[in-house]
Amino acid sequence: MRKKGALALLYLQSFSFPDDDREAGFLMQIRRTCYDSFYPFKVLSRRRFERIDFEPVTILYGGNGTGKSTALHVIARKAGIEQTAPYNRTSFFDDYVNMCRMEEHEPIPPGSRMIASDDVFDHMLELRELNEGIDRKRGEMFDEYWDARRSGFQLSSLEDYDQLRKVNRARKRSQSRFVREEMGGNVRTFSNGESAFRYFTEKIGENALYLLDEPENSLSPERQMELTQLIEDSARFFGCQFVISTHSPFVLSMRGAKIYDLDSDPVDVRRWTELKNVRAYYAFFMRHRREFEEE
Repeated sequence: MRKKGALALLYLQSFSFPDDDREAGFLMQIRRTCYDSFYPFKVLSRRRFERIDFEPVTILYGGNGTGKSTALHVIARKAGIEQTAPYNRTSFFDDYVNMCRMEEHEPIPPGSRMIASDDVFDHMLELRELNEGIDRKRGEMFDEYWDARRSGFQLSSLEDYDQLRKVNRARKRSQSRFVREEMGGNVRTFSNGESAFRYFTEKIGENALYLLDEPENSLSPERQMELTQLIEDSARFFGCQFVISTHSPFVLSMRGAKIYDLDSDPVDVRRWTELKNVRAYYAFFMRHRREFEEE
């Protein structure tokens, strides 16, 4: 096991997708009239994306429909990595995965996982539902408190003992203390961004491979920078390797990350400052730089 301070190593060394000729050979064997979709065939090959050579942090960048998420799901399936969120698995998904080739530098550790934006959204919805349930219960307890305070209840049998205790507690305590004690432990409420960030801190451990699909969703710029630092530290010090699809300039700016630009044809490795959406941000802020300087 790698220890803190060790040099970063790789689990995935390389991954190859079928090229256009291999895809065409497979599809020629299929009766086209029987199927509406051959996904994931013809997605990555459109931009001649045929191979990834991995670093401790490898990023897939590109616009919608370029295949960033497709590539991650294919890698996860080939590597046998846990996926929780549903994804587009057509009848041909496993045929495509079987045509891919994967080279490992080290065995992929147990606990490796893919985290999709849907996983984070589901987590936030579960927290919201839980907190809404607590809020409803809290309202009921407020009503019980005042009912108990106003109650002229007197003990008439042992079966009434629990109710008598509640009446006495209500008479001796403030409303907030009564509700806290009756409800027991509560769930602390966080903002969506805080909940999303905490999800990553809880799921990303040590010595594992993580595939992250657009992790910036639901995160403020400050939280995106914190996540970037978490990923950098996990790759550098804690034996983790990451493959990430993202548009976020904060994630793209990560030190030492290898970036594949899926907007280019053929797909090529780029510096983050060369990417289209990063250049768009740069141009926008340069146009408004005087407004910042005047403040």
